[in-house]
Amino acid sequence: MALTVNGLDQLKSLAGTDLGTSSWLEVTQDRVDLFAEATDDHQWIHTDPGRAASGPFGAPIAHGYLTLSLFIPFFTELLEVEGVATKVNYGLNKVRFPAPVKVGSRIRLAARLAEVEEVPGGLQITVNGTIEIDGQAKPAAVLQSVSRFYA
Repeated sequence: MALTVNGLDQLKSLAGTDLGTSSWLEVTQDRVDLFAEATDDHQWIHTDPGRAASGPFGAPIAHGYLTLSLFIPFFTELLEVEGVATKVNYGLNKVRFPAPVKVGSRIRLAARLAEVEEVPGGLQITVNGTIEIDGQAKPAAVLQSVSRFYA
């Protein structure tokens, strides 16, 4: 269940808040294949289950950028900002992919709203996120996302 805030003042008050975890999502071969089509990245470790089974990970794995792209739908499960005119993905400060996501694995986001800063016309938030793999000690991704919200 998303934490819902209304307007920039309420958002500003959340600096330092642990936002919890999203629901789990199974990474399917269909999703990986669709991402490969969309990005024209058809490397066999992602799209050839037969070959990938005897490869370095023992199974096909999700693209790192597929895992990263799931940050937004995961994040919207955790925080909903209403009463603003525009929401913009501003960028990333840091991203690492410590462990591969094997097809069939379940992943989710754990997030903390690390920083809230004023920018002309709105607020900029920095979110520390970890995309966890169910049953694995190492995460799939560790990132710092920057977004802006304008009145």
